[in-house]
Amino acid sequence: MQVLRCLPKEIINLSVSLGRGGEACIYAVPSDGDLVAKVYHKPTVAHAYKLQAMLANPPENPTASLGHISIAWPQDLLLAADINDTSGDDKIKGERIIGFLMPRIRGMRPIIDFYNPRTRRQHCPLFNYQYLLRTARNLAAAFAALHNSGYCVGDVNESNILVSDTALVTLVDTDSFQVREPDNNVVYRCPVGKPEFTPPELQNKIFAQHDREVTHDLFGLAVLIFQLLMEGTHPFSGIFQGNSEPPPYEARIAGGHFTYSQKRQVPYLPTPIAPAWEILHPKLQELFVRCFEEGHNDPQLRPSAQNWLSAVAEAEDSLITCITNPQHRYNNHLHGCPWCERALRLGGRDPFPSHRAIENREHLKPRIQPKRRYTQVPGLPQPVTPLHQFNYWQQANTATYSPRKRSRKAKFYPVVFGLLGFGMLGYLDVMIKFTRPFVSQNAYTQQSLMTRSKTNNPNANFADYYKQGHAAYQTRDYEQAVENFSQAIKQQPTYAKAFVNRGNARYNLKDYEGALVDYNQAVQINPNEVKGFVNRANARYMLAEYSNDPDREYRQAIADYNHALELNDKEVEAYLRRGVVRSQMAKYSGTAIEDFKRAIADLTRAIALNPSKGEAYFQRASVRYQMAQYSGDYSQEYQKALSDFDQALLINDKLPKVYLKRGMLRYEIAQYISSKSDQNHQQAIQDLNTAAKLSLEQEDTENYQQALSSLCVIEEDKCNNLFQGSSMWNNIKSH
Repeated sequence: MQVLRCLPKEIINLSVSLGRGGEACIYAVPSDGDLVAKVYHKPTVAHAYKLQAMLANPPENPTASLGHISIAWPQDLLLAADINDTSGDDKIKGERIIGFLMPRIRGMRPIIDFYNPRTRRQHCPLFNYQYLLRTARNLAAAFAALHNSGYCVGDVNESNILVSDTALVTLVDTDSFQVREPDNNVVYRCPVGKPEFTPPELQNKIFAQHDREVTHDLFGLAVLIFQLLMEGTHPFSGIFQGNSEPPPYEARIAGGHFTYSQKRQVPYLPTPIAPAWEILHPKLQELFVRCFEEGHNDPQLRPSAQNWLSAVAEAEDSLITCITNPQHRYNNHLHGCPWCERALRLGGRDPFPSHRAIENREHLKPRIQPKRRYTQVPGLPQPVTPLHQFNYWQQANTATYSPRKRSRKAKFYPVVFGLLGFGMLGYLDVMIKFTRPFVSQNAYTQQSLMTRSKTNNPNANFADYYKQGHAAYQTRDYEQAVENFSQAIKQQPTYAKAFVNRGNARYNLKDYEGALVDYNQAVQINPNEVKGFVNRANARYMLAEYSNDPDREYRQAIADYNHALELNDKEVEAYLRRGVVRSQMAKYSGTAIEDFKRAIADLTRAIALNPSKGEAYFQRASVRYQMAQYSGDYSQEYQKALSDFDQALLINDKLPKVYLKRGMLRYEIAQYISSKSDQNHQQAIQDLNTAAKLSLEQEDTENYQQALSSLCVIEEDKCNNLFQGSSMWNNIKSH
């Protein structure tokens, strides 16, 4: 299918379908791996005008400085490619608009996978109560941003909200939101809704006949936050005390039968498997009562998204850590750990399993009745550790499904806050502005500002286009490289290396599906094309990040690397990348140590073939770093990893990712090993400062932000001073 992108005007070929619904189909965008196209089956004028109103007034993205998208908002319109624009109007005629471009969201799961204890144990077992609070906080921030711009979600439900393993939140299906066009006060309503999240005043109503209000959204938001913090329990679920059949949710909500009502009697008792009401922070208890009890007759009494943001932040600040299981976090108004007690009541099924239990895969075993009581060791609760990003310790672009981390030998120590919410936003903004002069001196930045010649010579032959494609690739102009290699392929469609090179350019544009198509064509033309197999494996490794079956992608990648090595047993890249994939698979296998050792053997072979390959040393260090978390002797593995990081920097001392990981490794060594603790601490700070400086010079935003975030952990006092001086942070705390 061909469609016309509005800005800039260009034809886009949509061939790879990512999903199909009743209203539209989602396609990959070949020229931009960070976007997807949504094309309506039956586009209407109402669709068109609603999308134009949304594009004219996008909401603020509360996590923009983190490089994360909290609201998957439309970014451009798609027009029918066979209709020329002859209207001359400022606004495009509605009948021409058939869909839109929006951000591609990867590596995230529906929110139900996190508040449902069973799926959370399977996919993200280290996602503890503090992460659930942070998820609630980020969710409230996204709702606040929408409401501040005059939008209503309307159809609030668990399938429209995605969550990452670092507690970041993204609202999707945004074109179904209620949109008000301010110019003529036209309202494009949300015609659907789910009863479990619908407020009492809208129960049994036809949604298409009613304008949604912010107070309607606030009911659904409160339901989601309740489920996040109460192990998936719905606030209106319970054991019915009447003689008839239990009423459905819509009847309970319409009747105001909040199971945990404080001021009225309701015919329900909490279910035995639900957590106790008292585990909630007192401020949160107050807001839930305001929403579901006091707000039943007066919707204006429901807490705003900003109220929830402040209350959840207060609850997170008051968390303490259980001495028995550091994964148990609970609020300091409680006298004992509620999660230890809950694990006992659930027959040993711990809602937040320990690192040891996860390492031994005990968290996935069937429920058993414990033989002895699981009691807490006497002593005072420890302060809570800061929230960190699970994928913080992984290399960029690593698949992050079902993460596992610390070993039973690891001591409990402070690690990264999830960039500390809005406070970190202010901090990063200050730092980026402060260090702006470095960017203007960057050679690559200056080069990218130069006018690029894209004129096609009608007399150019295959060799000309091929050379131009190679030149564009060398200057990182991957879009131009794709164009040039495509012209070369038209003239000589049986030259396998042209497909490999175009695939490489598409790979660098994050168009992994397009790259896979090119690599497939290359190995079909030439079954002995080693680079075709190696690079196809690399693309499959990247596709695993957002695949429904990542293990299949990993196995196919391994098969491609094996085939490449059968063709050439001295192919360094195949050994190196096979080692990386094996290390990724090891984290989820039942034989982690053996799999890590196989990964190290591959990387060692790559080093033997090319001792000057700094990337191989970096990857072997990263694998040893990971293996230390599964090994009984983590100290020895840490030292080996440190030696490999050192060697990588001897080969190339301009790699920010190496300084970043070596800095965090040194910080951990300072925490775990008393010998030379102060020296390692200072060296960690030096490494992270170097990582930040190099990342900024190289315009590597991801590593730059991670380096700043890590420095925040190590030099917490400096971060606190910055947060206290941030106007945004002060505004949030004052509400």
